[in-house]
Amino acid sequence: MAATLAELKDVVTEPVANATNKVTVVGCGAVGMACAFSIMAQEVASEVALVDVMLDKLKGEVMDLQHGMTFLRNIKVAGSGDYAITADSKLIIVTAGARQAPGESRLNLVQRNVNIFKSIIPKLCQYSPNAIICVVSNPVDLMTYVTWKLSGFPKNRVFGSGTNLDSSRFRVMMAEKLGIDPSSCHGMIIGEHGDSSVPVWSGVNVAGVRLADINPAIGTAEDPEDWNQVHKDVVAGAMEVIKLKGYTSWAIGLSCSNIATGILHNTSGVLPLSTDVQGYYGINETVFLSVPCVVGENGVQAMIKMKLSASEIAKMQASARTIHDIQKDLVF
Repeated sequence: MAATLAELKDVVTEPVANATNKVTVVGCGAVGMACAFSIMAQEVASEVALVDVMLDKLKGEVMDLQHGMTFLRNIKVAGSGDYAITADSKLIIVTAGARQAPGESRLNLVQRNVNIFKSIIPKLCQYSPNAIICVVSNPVDLMTYVTWKLSGFPKNRVFGSGTNLDSSRFRVMMAEKLGIDPSSCHGMIIGEHGDSSVPVWSGVNVAGVRLADINPAIGTAEDPEDWNQVHKDVVAGAMEVIKLKGYTSWAIGLSCSNIATGILHNTSGVLPLSTDVQGYYGINETVFLSVPCVVGENGVQAMIKMKLSASEIAKMQASARTIHDIQKDLVF
């Protein structure tokens, strides 16, 4: 075989160490596989590594992806239960974690996930000490804090997928109400990923036209157009999908591919991601919430200081208190 390869090609240069745009996805459940598939189909990375403890499912997923390699450019995909396969990753996407049991408290769920992450994060850091980590596992804001604590990485290299997907849902539903393309609707959800997320109505615009200038009551109880229902639908959107199909996958996969593009292609795009917001909006504790972040090869390279209304700031502070009340009791 070696002779055949030697006849086939001349090696004219030595390979450059760690030259690949390698992404590791931890967890090969519905979310993890949607992330991997989106990144591969959109040709964001040159190499994808999958890690999971369910080895049979992992092997099947990897084989299934590999069988389609002729339809993509030269993207490598491999999987293993051994974390050595993750070595030299540029970006690590963590989707693993326990699901909330019926009647289980949020604190107990987070503590169970802390215990799981204690066996995952140090291994990832060992093999990829210069990686950027994107946390997708829920509750994402708390688990991003946990990952940062366990990794010892600087905060710019640990962030959560946060409200990137919430903001996409927001724009899609806004577009349906206005009858235009979602990419032409500009608006952002910030704060906690979940029920207490904050829609920034003051910044919602189409072609630079602020909807708040047309409808000053937008998003309030007095709003004659009931825009607040859009936010309610955004919050309920995930549960509706779960009710109908059992889980969410494709949208969060595309969201992660969007984030990966920002990192691997150094786009300096602005995405709402979960990062440390201590010192912003009157928040005094170290908590992770979503705010607009400039994303590039170094992770979160900057934060955009949005001008929020008094009520929006109050909602951000309330989310911060809720998260801090849980994370202060976590045992590492």
